[in-house]
Amino acid sequence: MKSTKNQISILTIILFSILLIIIPSNVYAEEVEVKSFSLDETAIIQITNYSNENIDTIRIWLGGDHNFKSFKTEKGWSGEKTPQGVLVFKSSESMNVEESVKFGIKTDKINSGVNWKALNKNGEQIDTGKVSSQKIPHVTENSIVNQNSGEGIKSESIFRIIPEKPNPGSSFRVVGEGFGAYDEYELYLDEKIIGNFVTNEKGNFITTMKIPEEQKSDRVDFIIKDKKGVERKISVRLGDIENNNNQLQNTRLTINNISDTVYRGNILEFSGTASPNNSITLKITDPNGKIINNKIVEVNNKGVWEIEDPIVIKSDSIFGKYGITVSDGRNKVLKNWNVESDKIIMIKSNQLRFEPGDIMKFNGTALPNIQIEIIIEDPHSKELFSDIVKVDESGFIKFEFQTEQTSMKGTYAVYVNQNENQELIFVGVGEMPTIPIKIEFDKLNYKSSDTANILLTGESSEILSLLIIDPSDKPKGESISITLQPDGKMTHQLDLTDYSTGVYTAVISKGSSQNTKTFTVGLQTGSGEININTTKQGYIPGESILVLGETAKNVLLTISLINEKDEIIKEKEIFSNKEGKISDESLRIPSDASSGVWKINIKSGSNYNTVEIDILKTVEEGMSIVIEEGEKIPSIGKIISIKVSGAQQTVEIEIKSSNGKIIDKLSFPASEQGEINLPWLIPKELEPGTYTVVVNDAHNIIQGTFEIE
Repeated sequence: MKSTKNQISILTIILFSILLIIIPSNVYAEEVEVKSFSLDETAIIQITNYSNENIDTIRIWLGGDHNFKSFKTEKGWSGEKTPQGVLVFKSSESMNVEESVKFGIKTDKINSGVNWKALNKNGEQIDTGKVSSQKIPHVTENSIVNQNSGEGIKSESIFRIIPEKPNPGSSFRVVGEGFGAYDEYELYLDEKIIGNFVTNEKGNFITTMKIPEEQKSDRVDFIIKDKKGVERKISVRLGDIENNNNQLQNTRLTINNISDTVYRGNILEFSGTASPNNSITLKITDPNGKIINNKIVEVNNKGVWEIEDPIVIKSDSIFGKYGITVSDGRNKVLKNWNVESDKIIMIKSNQLRFEPGDIMKFNGTALPNIQIEIIIEDPHSKELFSDIVKVDESGFIKFEFQTEQTSMKGTYAVYVNQNENQELIFVGVGEMPTIPIKIEFDKLNYKSSDTANILLTGESSEILSLLIIDPSDKPKGESISITLQPDGKMTHQLDLTDYSTGVYTAVISKGSSQNTKTFTVGLQTGSGEININTTKQGYIPGESILVLGETAKNVLLTISLINEKDEIIKEKEIFSNKEGKISDESLRIPSDASSGVWKINIKSGSNYNTVEIDILKTVEEGMSIVIEEGEKIPSIGKIISIKVSGAQQTVEIEIKSSNGKIIDKLSFPASEQGEINLPWLIPKELEPGTYTVVVNDAHNIIQGTFEIE
């Protein structure tokens, strides 16, 4: 007579088989097929991938006032419940085309349907929808068995034992095929039953059993019987416990396979073999031979050891060869691995700290023959510099940025973007840099059915607080606590299911430090007229462009910078605010731009507007000068910015009044690109009038003027 526990187990297995195989699908999506079967508050969700992409994340959520109470996943998948009540399932390996996965969920009420979304490894949506559950009537064990009884053991039925000679007290696997589908079978060791199992829809099975501890090491028969008493039998000799123990005592000291190359942020799990019921010492050394980890690890009774806490390769780990030495007191084993960069773009500065007025110099490598975008932001995340240059066939890149005497002190962020790849480094002005908290979204505008991927960066494993501000400038829900990974990064997924149309602001903070980023939900292209203009007509290479305009309220726009050959140099999405105003200063003339008439185009749907700008002579065509009005600094005075391009070596600058009197005389070396960016403080005693700036680099002389009112 089988125990009640066995009966329940068998009932569960057979019910699960009915839910997922016998009942036909009632939902089919174009790319992802989803089935749901429920019994009271419990449901089974089966997802099959028929798209042309691999699935890495599956999100499910309920409607109304329903809530999840618990869930279960298949092996290889992990799940978590977000504060918004969404279940997020992730796989250690991508789900390939035509593969399936099943999840079990339990809700607080009988649910009317489940919303779902399938995402790829980049967090991009593959397919989404809602599935209603097929209700399964209550059943008994007898009704299930009668409904699904197959043919039992057939002439082609075979099975085997793994390993071939298991030891008393050990676990082993039984693998069979060619049996009746959905049938229950019993497994005997000689005359004693040691377990039972149910076959799948093809009549195959894999199950794990255990040989009793008291079983003698002798020849035995493993027998499988069906309900009619028909049996299949194989005869094996069990392993010798004493000989096995002797072999264990002589277990060789080993370390399991370690990859030759690992990257920052990777997690290493060390294990191996040694003499059982013993202990080993483990030491890890860095490329300088310094011991960075030292611990004692116990070996179990089967001669296996493993460390409890995995080793994290931190974001600031130095590159080079690391080693792990394992010793049992008599023998030692050494294994090595290299920590390398997995980045496609590698950028470094010639120093970490600069002083105001210094030239920042950077160099590195990227993909050859592809354009890169360079952006430098000040400590307040304001863009100071951007450029688009093409990497040559060597893949080597270098660039400079001229700071000013009045440059703000603090940490500057340098972004280098190439296709989907990005490198971010930090340098300091007037002080050593620190790693600030940063926030980026994977795109600007989302649908309310989307999930926004938010990339957060900061110090290793630090805890940040994320708060969303809605279009009415009120907090949307409570702040969310997020712990960064050991590499100082984390991608947080924000479910936008209940977000209304509008402009939102994400605020990330830690203590008094914070950063913000704007994103939009549900904005559409507009039907209203678009009017735009720039703040001036002429620009030199490297200059930023402020574009102002107006159109309909809260509409999605695309802004483009187009060169004299009608080639799009940069294009991005922007939006008009709730008053219909347009303001954008993200465009910048590339440093290698050719002179001529360029265009700025803004479009939304079928509506567009274009303005033309003049690009002045480049470096190869001689010097050029631009004088701009700068900020007014309280208690100090007003500043003008003198920008020179195309200069060679040291440049002499004179500032003269209208009667030719020299007000100031300056001398500065030009950068490698022939540029000078000089802030000049207007003396308070200077009278109103027109003043001239004369620039001389011993090869050319140019001049420009400015007014003091």
